[in-house]
Amino acid sequence: MESVGPHVVPAATADLAELADVAARTFPLACPPSATADNIAAFVAENLSADRFADYLTDPDRVVLIARDDARILGYAMLIRGVPDDADVQRAVTLRPAIELSKMYVLPESHGSGASSALMTEALTMARDTGYRCVWLGVNQDNRRAQRFYAKHRFAVTGTKTFRLGAGVENDFVMVCPL
Repeated sequence: MESVGPHVVPAATADLAELADVAARTFPLACPPSATADNIAAFVAENLSADRFADYLTDPDRVVLIARDDARILGYAMLIRGVPDDADVQRAVTLRPAIELSKMYVLPESHGSGASSALMTEALTMARDTGYRCVWLGVNQDNRRAQRFYAKHRFAVTGTKTFRLGAGVENDFVMVCPL
């Protein structure tokens, strides 16, 4: 029987090469026009390689989910337990315990497939079922499309923070979804 839509499962070692490819293809799409190609490439090389994803899969503070159809990965999400020591984030995320939705990207040709909603639903369910009081994230202030998507899932802007992108610094909104 053929599946009806995307399904979400934890990423596995067998997914590493494809996951890194999806990450490298999708991350630049969320970057603001002011981000340089060099800064984007540096971030991808440092954070989104198959080796880095292998590290993420063994990190007890991280969960990597993938949305797939029968043949391929359509997108992924990464959750990181806790709130960093960053003062801006500490002020913006007041509910504890908290978990960060650090990354959530879907291939452009899979927009509208239900993959994004499936990833978000699974991330929020996992967070709630494991005792978190909120999910938080940072989203570039110029990424209106992502902000609208997050708002549909009950995230609200609670503050701002900076995000290091290669040699550049970007400005993000902090958004929080109470559970």
